[in-house]
Amino acid sequence: MLIVSLFAIVATMLLALARALLGPTVFDRILAANTFSTKTVLLIAVLGFITNRPDFLDLALAYALINFVGAVAVLKFVRYGNFAQAEIELEIPRDPHEAPA
Repeated sequence: MLIVSLFAIVATMLLALARALLGPTVFDRILAANTFSTKTVLLIAVLGFITNRPDFLDLALAYALINFVGAVAVLKFVRYGNFAQAEIELEIPRDPHEAPA
């Protein structure tokens, strides 16, 4: 049964890779890369369970953390164009009864 799950994870990784290469927008590619990385974490965890190596779970958790930080960094770069402190865009709501300026 675990071998079947390995094949299913690899199949979804291939589909995510195809979406990353063919995605029409940059956000499709980012989401596909994040999905691919998440499936890699699952693959490492299942391989660790099959081979009776519990230290693989530590590697999978570290990879998941790197995946999260990388996804946030790429999304910030796409949104603001740099990795520096992003300007906070606040829109203060006006009173609807107030005359327009």
